[in-house]
Amino acid sequence: MVITTAEIIKNNNLSLSPRSVRRTSSLQEQAYQALKTAILSGELKPGQRLVETQLAQQLQVSRTPIREAIHLLEHENLVSAESHGSTHVVTLSVTDAIQLYDCRISLEQLSVTGACQNATQAQLKELETMVKQAEKQVSSQPNQLTCFRLLDLDYRFHRLLAQSSSNRWLISLLDRVFDQMQLLRIQTTIHNPDVLEIRTEHRRIYEPVRDRNSEEAVRAIVAHLNASKERVIKEVQRLDCQKT
Repeated sequence: MVITTAEIIKNNNLSLSPRSVRRTSSLQEQAYQALKTAILSGELKPGQRLVETQLAQQLQVSRTPIREAIHLLEHENLVSAESHGSTHVVTLSVTDAIQLYDCRISLEQLSVTGACQNATQAQLKELETMVKQAEKQVSSQPNQLTCFRLLDLDYRFHRLLAQSSSNRWLISLLDRVFDQMQLLRIQTTIHNPDVLEIRTEHRRIYEPVRDRNSEEAVRAIVAHLNASKERVIKEVQRLDCQKT
């Protein structure tokens, strides 16, 4: 399941609070959702250590559901366990970034090709609305909230393209990639909001999809993702140099 930052932006609430964990039959599931939201929104930052006792206190649950939730997040490659027993939010490397973008470039060519063939008028209208919303951010001063909005818009735009393709297997595969990409984007936009440049590039993808021009749509999505890949890799390399 992919978790976006839309609800956090709307409510302006932190996810790691007692309100995040509703008292249902599955505290493990609720703890998992709260922690995953915190990771993918940047509240828990890449490289940050996860201390079970602190998280249990914040969410007002015992350590058992926290421990089980962390194990689930490990399987999703959002959390990593060190040899000495501590766990941290994953920090993605340059190699990770390259491989993730290579996967996206291949998969999203299928998205736009399928969208050109199968997108409904309602889906096209929704894509256009997202494009306009992103373009409105041009005059906004870069800040954490603006970054969250752009991250959420970027995710929803690309996921709707996949949904418009009517290929449910493609949607499932991309959902797994999108979680990792969200983590990568959080890792880089914290330090450089300009890494996320969707305010003009999304229109170049939307217009050929609207016109049912699959060849031009493929060129546009490849150009967009390659440009994003270059910006993100450069930022990851810059951050790595700062550590040494």
